Amino acid sequence: MSKLLTQLIDELNHGTIKVVDLTQPLGVDTPVIGLPPIFGASPGFSTHVISKYDEKGPGWYWSVITLGEHTGTHFDAPIHWITGKDLPENALDTIPVRKLVGPACVIDCSKETAANPDFLLTVDFVKRWETTHGMIPAGAWLLLRTDWSHRTNPVDFLNVLADGAHSPGFHADCSRFLARERNVLGVGVETVGTDAGQAGGFTPPFPNHTLMHGAGKFGLASLRNLDQLPATGSIVIASPLKIVAGSGSPCRVLALVG
Repeated sequence: MSKLLTQLIDELNHGTIKVVDLTQPLGVDTPVIGLPPIFGASPGFSTHVISKYDEKGPGWYWSVITLGEHTGTHFDAPIHWITGKDLPENALDTIPVRKLVGPACVIDCSKETAANPDFLLTVDFVKRWETTHGMIPAGAWLLLRTDWSHRTNPVDFLNVLADGAHSPGFHADCSRFLARERNVLGVGVETVGTDAGQAGGFTPPFPNHTLMHGAGKFGLASLRNLDQLPATGSIVIASPLKIVAGSGSPCRVLALVG
């Protein structure tokens, strides 16, 4: 083992480097994004027991699970969106694993979203953040801290009103800027999806999905504990299941914080 890896293990064992779990529990109460009834709906998580130390399996316990690819804390691959469907290495089984690990830049918008659930991150907001924390490096995860994950009630989390869902996200110009001018790995959010709740009515519709995945970038949704990360200096590991031609997958997202 190299000295660098030995040092990493030592610092993990001594708590000098902390592992922060950015993943919400996945169960029958996990909120799932809702779409208008003209579109296909993703099922929520469900499970049934195959055997549990009984006549069907006296020495073991296991279950069958059913869920959509984009349920709970999950990874969006470029093939998830029509703009990314023809890109190379665009599905879960073809994305190079090196791209699943990267430094994290955490932009704290929690005060803004507390005042306005429809808050959109703008290019100007990002550039102001960079004056304090430095330019977002190429190959970084851009994580949007909104404290939305503190909404533990599914109704409050989805925040669906008469005119649709209301939750924060990205202005189209900001998604374009992050993908093209900052060359991020992708973006991560605490909300159920990487677009704002009202993004179906934006131009283009669902601009973060459209622009990020069209540029070969990734998405992480339903994150939590972003308030435990520094603005810069942490490393995020986001590893989805290696589903053949998969558009997305629930995943365990971890951050290493020194």
